[in-house]
Amino acid sequence: MSDSPVLFEAAGGIALITLNRPDNRNSMNAEVLPAFQEAMDQVQAQKGLRCLIITGSGKSFCAGMDFHAAFPEDGALPNQVFEQIYKPFLAVADLPFPVIGALNGHAIGGGFGLAMMCDIRMAALEGKYGANFARLGIHSGMAVSYVLPRLVGLSKANELLFTGRLFGGAEALEIGWASYALPREEVLPKARELAREIAMSAPVAVQMMKRSIYKGLDWKAREAAEWEAHCQSRTFEMEDAKEGVAALLEKRPPNFKGR
Repeated sequence: MSDSPVLFEAAGGIALITLNRPDNRNSMNAEVLPAFQEAMDQVQAQKGLRCLIITGSGKSFCAGMDFHAAFPEDGALPNQVFEQIYKPFLAVADLPFPVIGALNGHAIGGGFGLAMMCDIRMAALEGKYGANFARLGIHSGMAVSYVLPRLVGLSKANELLFTGRLFGGAEALEIGWASYALPREEVLPKARELAREIAMSAPVAVQMMKRSIYKGLDWKAREAAEWEAHCQSRTFEMEDAKEGVAALLEKRPPNFKGR
């Protein structure tokens, strides 16, 4: 397998993007961001694509932001830094054809958000999924607070966001967050099978139906992501965020002070 941080391939009208830093749990860092953007550019340059699959290598789909990594700020405002981090991944939601998230393993934080940019999700039974932002002392990002209630309902979304609790593949299926819950090794083959089935449908009809579905939902995920970037940047400057990240890296419970 190539040592590129993000892999791209396309054949038969189906494209595949693979996050390829398993040693770092495919986290979002300064190496992965431009590579994912390049893969998205390749997707948009392809002619005749009917479906995209996004997956990860190793035991994680994407563990979210890499808190060990430094991101170039280039004089940007704090909220703009977060907007730039999430920009390549939010582009998934703009694609006109269906996108399948083949979640081979854990999708947490920003990785959870990336999974929700996909139109269909397939969870690994062994995986852990969730928005752990509250346990880090920061606001959610990447439109998670907007999309999650629309997938699992308000009460369950509130529970998951306020507690930061992670859930497994079986619960992902039970609450309607994922369409399938399968052993890890079966996730990508099933995604390919479904992508081939989608590719057999009339492409214009499928694309128009996708547009109609999200129009009917009054879908404004990008605007929500911009608001979340503002909230996330504000909380990221607080003492609780420093404590939450430190606790995560030190693998201990956080001691939040509310400031």
